[in-house]
Amino acid sequence: MGTLYLVRHGQASFGAADYDKLSELGQRQSVRLGDYFRQAGLSFDAVLTGTLRRHKETYAAIREGGAFDMEAQQWPGLNEFDSEAVIATVYPHKLEKPDTPELYRHHFRLLRDGLTQWMNGVVSPKGMPSYREFQLGITSALDHVRKNYDGRVLLVSSGGPIATAIGHVLGTTPETTIELNMRMRNSAVTEFAFNAKRHSLVTFNTLPHLEHAEHASWITHA
Repeated sequence: MGTLYLVRHGQASFGAADYDKLSELGQRQSVRLGDYFRQAGLSFDAVLTGTLRRHKETYAAIREGGAFDMEAQQWPGLNEFDSEAVIATVYPHKLEKPDTPELYRHHFRLLRDGLTQWMNGVVSPKGMPSYREFQLGITSALDHVRKNYDGRVLLVSSGGPIATAIGHVLGTTPETTIELNMRMRNSAVTEFAFNAKRHSLVTFNTLPHLEHAEHASWITHA
């Protein structure tokens, strides 16, 4: 029996020209998570990450906080979907920068709509695989973990792949998988127990490293 720790990246740069990098707070969240792992006596037999910059920076910060020597195996199937391409399937206009609460809500209403249609096979976002192909990229990582390890494995990815992994394990509908995705917090930890046959959900979207009042302002979603 092993444990797979699925970690969503730290806060990225939502609304900036380049989303795919950690903010200063995202860096601190990730270092703090590494420190939590170290203090809890957790080490890992393997580490998998997506190939996006925010995935690599999150794991580098976890390594810094946890003083880990483990190199990560990069797994392209753990990369996030292209949210702009998804939104463009239902809103083919230039989006304003989401710098107000209303524009922020508008952005995520469109994203929810686009995801629902993509996951149900109604639309094909430009430059993206089908949702079935997206799922296979994630389940291939889960299968790799089951077949090759029986200890602790760390996986650093994004909200979409992690929600998809949970949806796969629990057999949820696309709509429920989207709800899981939308609730995912930055640097949150989801745990699977696994054996050679299957994964089982143990915890979802936890922030054990930010549970004290002094870190309440560090909790973010985007």
